[in-house]
Amino acid sequence: MRVMSTLTLILFCAIICCTVTEKTSNVLSPNIIIMLMDDMGWGDLGVFGQPSKETPNLDAMAAQGMLLPNFYTANPLCSPSRAALLTGRLPVRNGFYTTNAHARNAYTPQEIVGGISKDEILIPQMLKKKGYVSKIVGKWHLGHRPQYLPLEKGFDEWFGAPDCHFGPYNSSIRPNIPVYNNSEMLGRYYEEFKIDRKSGESNLTQMYLLEGLDFILRQTEDQRPFFLYWAADATHAPVYASKRFLGKSQRGRYGDAVMELDYSVGQILSLLRNLAIENNTFVFFTSDNGAALVSGPNESGSNGPFLCGKQTTFEGGMREPAIAWWPGHIEGGTVNFQLANVMDLFTTSLAVAGITPPDDRTLDGLDLTPVLLNCPHTLKNRRVHYTHLHTLLCNFSSQSSITVGMS
Repeated sequence: MRVMSTLTLILFCAIICCTVTEKTSNVLSPNIIIMLMDDMGWGDLGVFGQPSKETPNLDAMAAQGMLLPNFYTANPLCSPSRAALLTGRLPVRNGFYTTNAHARNAYTPQEIVGGISKDEILIPQMLKKKGYVSKIVGKWHLGHRPQYLPLEKGFDEWFGAPDCHFGPYNSSIRPNIPVYNNSEMLGRYYEEFKIDRKSGESNLTQMYLLEGLDFILRQTEDQRPFFLYWAADATHAPVYASKRFLGKSQRGRYGDAVMELDYSVGQILSLLRNLAIENNTFVFFTSDNGAALVSGPNESGSNGPFLCGKQTTFEGGMREPAIAWWPGHIEGGTVNFQLANVMDLFTTSLAVAGITPPDDRTLDGLDLTPVLLNCPHTLKNRRVHYTHLHTLLCNFSSQSSITVGMS
């Protein structure tokens, strides 16, 4: 496992920047980074009105890129939204569509033996057509068994876990969740990878940051286009942050976690600039679902003015923070109210890479590049249906309605 101190990382970056800056102009295919937060709410960012203004890097990202206030998830739970993002398909099509009580693959606790279907095509599998190298850092949540893990689904590298950091568990009954470096299990949460449930201290976000930075550096040095799926989970209960950030925010432990994630985003964007590849790297920041208001005052985020949160199809559970960043392509400081969905990231990523989407299946995601690049083109209106338990929400243009009692 690669573990770097901050000083080592700075020196490493400086050396690499000197050696690769002159060579990056030869890279043609744009790099793609999707930053997917876990249970982070629409109202957790300063740019969306959070009064403590503790997300300076994300606010700057929005000022340099495009803010998408009408961006929605595909389901108010972790696994279904992640499956929808990576496949571009509604949960009812890809098999992750409700909770464990109604569908065995809707989310993946340790007892679940299923996972993402072998028939689904994920973003990294499509990007291989253009020679992309792909890495997932953080939470997978689409199956625990070997046949469902990221390296079997198109990713070339993985550092993270197949599930969330729940625990600690009694190992004699249920073991703690494993952490992997590619196919090698490095240890488990609460054991080799410490999380202090009392204080909330953990270095996991810093590990995830260093893994992401290292991947970007290596691919830039090799002049290979890359896809980084950075899926940090610090804002999912039990919320955690490193010692450097604990107690620093005005919003309790959850705010500390948000501050550390904001810092991490800033470090990633700074590295892209230092490597002179920012104009050739499309970055999209969002969350898997709304903030989990049931997690208690110290571990819950903000969904701004919207009703309810995670596990509901009300606006607070479905509407997500979203920022698109691509200097030289996306005009800075723009706000676009296009109705968009996490499924659109599949089709949009392929468009950025210059890859034709698969034509052997129904895709629900739209290509957002006309919106992001401010092209004189209007996307078609479309109905987007969200289901959770027995609740159906249908969003069409800017109108939303909720019907209860659907099967």
